[in-house]
Amino acid sequence: MKKLGILGGMGPAASAEFVNRLIQQTPATCDQEHIPFVLWNEPRIPDRSTSMQSGDNLPLPWLEDGIKGLKFAGCDYIVIPCNSAHFWYSQLTKIGVPILHIVDSVATELKKLNLDNQKIGILGTQGTIESGLYQYHLNRQGWECITPTKQEMTGLVTPAIALIKANKIKQSQLMLIKAIHSLIDRGAQAIVLGCTELPLAIRTNQEEGIPIVNSIDSLVTAAITY
Repeated sequence: MKKLGILGGMGPAASAEFVNRLIQQTPATCDQEHIPFVLWNEPRIPDRSTSMQSGDNLPLPWLEDGIKGLKFAGCDYIVIPCNSAHFWYSQLTKIGVPILHIVDSVATELKKLNLDNQKIGILGTQGTIESGLYQYHLNRQGWECITPTKQEMTGLVTPAIALIKANKIKQSQLMLIKAIHSLIDRGAQAIVLGCTELPLAIRTNQEEGIPIVNSIDSLVTAAITY
């Protein structure tokens, strides 16, 4: 069985959630049937969203060190349970280990829900939204992406993510629900939680009958399938 590398720490709670869900969702009946993995948990990586907005590459050397460490540990493939870190995906793949792209995993889940050519609401960090990480990948496959307004990002989504990172989960939930409802009101036929912090607060798979696809579970599914 292939050994999985997990480049984590962005944030630590999201990485732990990924590991928990990986174990829970793997169809194993005994220890030996679980996926062997190495978790590289590095919370000192500079903030990805901030660097994406400012145009610097401060996280990149840290991300490269993590990939190289996982490669040295014998990992056959790698996942990064942080959406914003995929801004540097092309540079990281040059190290020579297959890296499963988190947005591709979300696209696979959207296809399973028969949501081809629908409007998809995207929640994520400011950097993820501004860089068009999801818009670029999903638009090419026929989806139309809807993102929060600048006011919703500033007043709801960004502070909610900060609260989750500070382990204040309950305080973040109402803000995120408001942002989700706004996207639904604007025609979203599915909501993507495009930040791996968000599934820590939003644990339902639908809202007002609209499916919610979270990028932790989609990446777990991709890792198990691979």
